[in-house]
Amino acid sequence: MAEFDVDLFVIGAGSGGTRAARIAAGHGARVMIAEEDRIGGTCVIRGCVPKKLFVYASRFAEEVEDAAGFGWTVQKPDFDWPTLRDAVANEVTRLSGLYRKGLNGAGVTIREERATVVDAHTVRLAKSGETIRARHILVATGGWPSFDPPIPGGELGISSNEIFHLPSLPKRMLVVGGGYIALEFASLFVRLGVEVTVLHRGDNVLRGFDEDIRNRLRDALEHAGIRFRLGCTVQSIELLPDGCRRAHCASGDPIDADVILVATGRRPNTAGLGLAEAGVALGSLGEVLVDDDSASSVPSIHAVGDVTNRVNLTPVAIREGHAFADTTFGNKPWRTDHGLIASAVFTTPEIGTVGLSEVQAAAAGHELRIFESAFRPMKATISGRNERVYMKLVVDAKTDKVLGVHILGHDAGEIIQAVAIAVTMGATKADFDRTVALHPSAAEELVTMRTPRAG
Repeated sequence: MAEFDVDLFVIGAGSGGTRAARIAAGHGARVMIAEEDRIGGTCVIRGCVPKKLFVYASRFAEEVEDAAGFGWTVQKPDFDWPTLRDAVANEVTRLSGLYRKGLNGAGVTIREERATVVDAHTVRLAKSGETIRARHILVATGGWPSFDPPIPGGELGISSNEIFHLPSLPKRMLVVGGGYIALEFASLFVRLGVEVTVLHRGDNVLRGFDEDIRNRLRDALEHAGIRFRLGCTVQSIELLPDGCRRAHCASGDPIDADVILVATGRRPNTAGLGLAEAGVALGSLGEVLVDDDSASSVPSIHAVGDVTNRVNLTPVAIREGHAFADTTFGNKPWRTDHGLIASAVFTTPEIGTVGLSEVQAAAAGHELRIFESAFRPMKATISGRNERVYMKLVVDAKTDKVLGVHILGHDAGEIIQAVAIAVTMGATKADFDRTVALHPSAAEELVTMRTPRAG
């Protein structure tokens, strides 16, 4: 008998795991993948894809209102939650099927059950009890929502996993957390007509983002109707006789809500996988500690994606999985560069960012020139909407290199993707300046800013 049943066993059929499985199979490896939930992982099933569809839905009411300023006669829109919920669920099912089709087409064997690690080369399937010997094991189990620290009554809240399946649209929602997941859901639900309160233990939202972006987004969300309770923590949650939830806070009055969304963070999904028992080193949050080639402390066991807690973004997981498969099975070694990665926050208004914030650049010792522009977009001049766009370039004063670009406004995510190419290539402010503006557009401001302020 052969020493190994397969060349690669992948635990987790999300974006990183499926990419690694398909590429490895394309290089001729015998590949098996196990998934205990639905194929597609967090992004497709309960993350960025359904969330973005919800974001689109939340923006239509304002689009209809704005149409009146452009001469359209429109009736007041009426929103039906079940229609949106079920349409998104159907799209998720379709995409999950495409992931399955891609794996089948690549010749990957799919096992729809939980898999755990026994040792450096063995996994056990929970449902069948079968053990599989694998030359290489790849852990791609992603992350999982956490309520940290646990509180009395915490089970009365829901996470982002359940938010897409609410039986009805709540009248009042409390969102606990101040990161991008919390703010995205707060932003979209307030535009669907829900009374939203955001409770966050910090003194401002979006820790780690540029300060000007943080402040301007918070102001815009307050203008949209979101109430903020900052510098406050939840001590307990109780169920009221009428079925509502009451959150008791460390300071201030309690908050009553029909739904409490807990979005205080995510942890690497390694509990019960048997990794530590197999000798795999884990970090303080349970993350798999890996080197630049995604190898763990056990040479035959690798990990990619959010389970490593490096850069927790879907495109990064995909690249890590691809690099692993090419390097291990394709004789084409390469590594994922985690340095310059564009990201977006799909609130309304939207955020797009790449590179260093002003605070980060200053802390790194750069002498800075800051270019910024705040303006009313052309569409708002006719619609009458109180809307502003903000753009910021963080530039090294000595080298003229653009260290960071930060945008708040409509289509910021679309704009930043193209800008990220220039920043990744090492563009200077002079390169931006010699680029002819595309007029009329909001993005032209990126190449017409001329007067800096000192950093």
